[in-house]
Amino acid sequence: MKYKLMLTAVGAFALGALAVQGIHAQMKPPAYFIGENNITDMDKYRSEFLPLAQKSIAEGGGKYIAGGSPVAIEGAAPGNRVVILQFESMDKLKAWSDSSNQKDMRKVGDKYATFRSFAIEGPMPK
Repeated sequence: MKYKLMLTAVGAFALGALAVQGIHAQMKPPAYFIGENNITDMDKYRSEFLPLAQKSIAEGGGKYIAGGSPVAIEGAAPGNRVVILQFESMDKLKAWSDSSNQKDMRKVGDKYATFRSFAIEGPMPK
């Protein structure tokens, strides 16, 4: 009887350990999009491009973290606007970046700014 109880406990522990390992394997770190925009027509950028960009970001699952005029600390200053967006994972960020919605929005934005962007992964959530 004691052996059955002990085997049951060991089996439950092993299943729990496998479940935790599976959950950790599925977790992905958040991804951050950093965009450097050099705006050439601020009024049209704000009125024609920003509403499309905000809609695209929301529909793609992105979260606006920060944006504005950067202050150079070292090296050359970036464009006159920098934006940081957060996505659930790099896969979600890439899906947003590759979406037709994003490409259509950028056609409008390209009229009023030049863009440089990149993405990095953040730390795993605890």
